[in-house]
Amino acid sequence: QLQLVESGGGLVQPGGSLRLSCVASGFTLDYYAVGWFRQAPGKEREGVSWISSSGGSTYYAASVKGRFTISRDNAKNTVYLQMSSLKPEDTAVYYCAAGRKVDNPARPGAYDYWGQGTQVTVSS
Repeated sequence: QLQLVESGGGLVQPGGSLRLSCVASGFTLDYYAVGWFRQAPGKEREGVSWISSSGGSTYYAASVKGRFTISRDNAKNTVYLQMSSLKPEDTAVYYCAAGRKVDNPARPGAYDYWGQGTQVTVSS
């Protein structure tokens, strides 16, 4: 069974940090670009960050640039999203997605597999 599983979400105070993990099972992530998306209640799914299959290229949405860092460990079949200086507006369900040919990192339709999501809540 091919699947992605996110973990690491939770409740954090403004200014705090969290690290999300995205683990693939049933397939190897080596040949896949991976993106992180988020969706807040009543809003559209938003592309947050993306990393190429080799890890040599990354993309960040303007809203998170300088605060979030994406990385991958292909030996562990895992992609991470380190989130720092969190703000209340970062509150959302965060999803990871994997795609073989991602033409636009921010386009959800460019990805082949999706995880079930992990909730991140930033609140005092």
